[in-house]
Amino acid sequence: MDDRCCVLIGAPVEAGAGRRGCGMGPAAYAAAGLGEALAELGFAVEHRGDVVPGPLRTVDHPNPAIRNLAEVAAWTAALDEAAFAASRDGFPIFLGGDHSLSAGTIAGMSRRAAAEGRALWVVWLDAHPDLHTLDSTESGNLHGTPMAYLTGRPGFAGYMPGPDVPLKPEHVCMIGLRSVDPVERRALAAGHVEVHDMRSIDERGIAAPLAAFLERAAHAGAMLHVSLDVDFLDPGIAPGVGTTVPGGATFREAHLAMEMLRDSGLVRSLDLVELNPFLDERGRTALLMVDLAASLMGRRILDRPTRSS
Repeated sequence: MDDRCCVLIGAPVEAGAGRRGCGMGPAAYAAAGLGEALAELGFAVEHRGDVVPGPLRTVDHPNPAIRNLAEVAAWTAALDEAAFAASRDGFPIFLGGDHSLSAGTIAGMSRRAAAEGRALWVVWLDAHPDLHTLDSTESGNLHGTPMAYLTGRPGFAGYMPGPDVPLKPEHVCMIGLRSVDPVERRALAAGHVEVHDMRSIDERGIAAPLAAFLERAAHAGAMLHVSLDVDFLDPGIAPGVGTTVPGGATFREAHLAMEMLRDSGLVRSLDLVELNPFLDERGRTALLMVDLAASLMGRRILDRPTRSS
């Protein structure tokens, strides 16, 4: 793996969301200068274009609320393969697209970690835990299910393609939660996922819990994947998302998290998800997400460019 090469992979998935617009995300990241920002940091940048899902198969599920299951299953399989392949060649950055895409990207990265004799650990930066199963979802929007799928919760077999190497719940750290359904709350209480909701962040700050998780991951020799949802951020600074939840992470909290993740030396892949350019304000959210990705990849405070007003 060439750790000085970033592989940009478009994942214009919107089949898992409740409204359209996330499919424009990869183009918005290009317009916001993600490739240029990475090149300025000294990375070779490989643009692999958008992933294309395979043919859809008929998938019927007894939960009548579910929408677009066949499409999400096809995207999951295609992104699993894309992640596994790209992680052999460099540092993959997946440009979403709604959060259902992580079912595929993280599954592929978990296979890559296993192929290298390691375990994949995940930092999940999101307002939601996305722990609904196909049976429990009431909205039918499958961007609320990827973490249940990835951690091997029941009900996905026969409808979704894997995952071949499920995540251990204790290898997942969720930061920024503030919108959790009762079913998801029970799943979190019964499992071993590490959770730091926004009250915890308000009380303790973001540095201490993240540092403790990263220390555990380093001790285990883990490979780390970061999944960054726009709604992790407060909508006052990141309005371009279809699931705005007040009270999210501030500009500095988000950048501090990215800088700490970079300093850990463990991160091997990144999801940028749920950007909806149709709802953004003059590219404001896309620019912030690019800035955060640059922090994760090594940009320091003193290196950050000043934007004209």
